[in-house]
Amino acid sequence: MTINMMNHIEEDLSDYEPLLKQVVNCALELENCPYESEISIVITNNEEIRTYNNDYREKDTATDVLSFPLIEFEDPGDFSSLNLEDESFFNLDSGELMLGDIIISYERACSQANDYGHSIERELGFLTAHSMLHLMGYDHMTVEEDKIMIDKQEAILNKVGLRR
Repeated sequence: MTINMMNHIEEDLSDYEPLLKQVVNCALELENCPYESEISIVITNNEEIRTYNNDYREKDTATDVLSFPLIEFEDPGDFSSLNLEDESFFNLDSGELMLGDIIISYERACSQANDYGHSIERELGFLTAHSMLHLMGYDHMTVEEDKIMIDKQEAILNKVGLRR
């Protein structure tokens, strides 16, 4: 598995990389992903995520996390429905399944960790788990979808030791 970590802020975030990789691995295991995968994670600030949010979602506001899936799943988390003939899903050099990009505002994550009374590690873990589920086709547009995502996020966070 390849996780391309990009730090767009001045603070050293290398201590968080093992945790984020663990969350990504756990999410892939939970969904029984049969492929080695490639994911990009960008850690940025409110200003930069606001620009992404405006450019891609036409929402001129900062947010905590954005997900840019590269695959449109027929059913969330159902890797068996992927067309293996479509080489655009796979990195031609590594053969890894390219799931997409995650962009996290570290500034917002710190603020939310403080607001919710938990650690920055838990907040970064939550945002990564949430975004990984989006990369695998999950959404929370209905009450039923939201419940599924909440349950899966909690399962991931509990497995990596980020309990409430």
